[in-house]
Amino acid sequence: MNHRSSRIAILVLCALLCSSLAGCLNVGKPFPTERVQSIEIGETTRDDLREMFGEPWRVGLENGEHTWTWGDYHYSAFGAATTRDLVVRFDERGAVSSYSFNSTFPEDL
Repeated sequence: MNHRSSRIAILVLCALLCSSLAGCLNVGKPFPTERVQSIEIGETTRDDLREMFGEPWRVGLENGEHTWTWGDYHYSAFGAATTRDLVVRFDERGAVSSYSFNSTFPEDL
């Protein structure tokens, strides 16, 4: 290994060590939680939700119903995790059939 390669390897190792010491992991993206109470069962549509919250972070199926999830998750090796998510289920017309919002963010409690 030449001198330049050794320096690069040391820099990469230092960067990895610093990031592991930080111990933080963020998944998803923030979304406007103050709009959750505006969701109306049977009335709010997918287009309404896109306008309110942006594109969902994750999509899926639950008991045959389409679901959209907005999530904002912050994990730390040295402190408490803060998480929030909004899971919306749709009926066959594409309107909200049910939803759940959960959070550990202090401002949401």
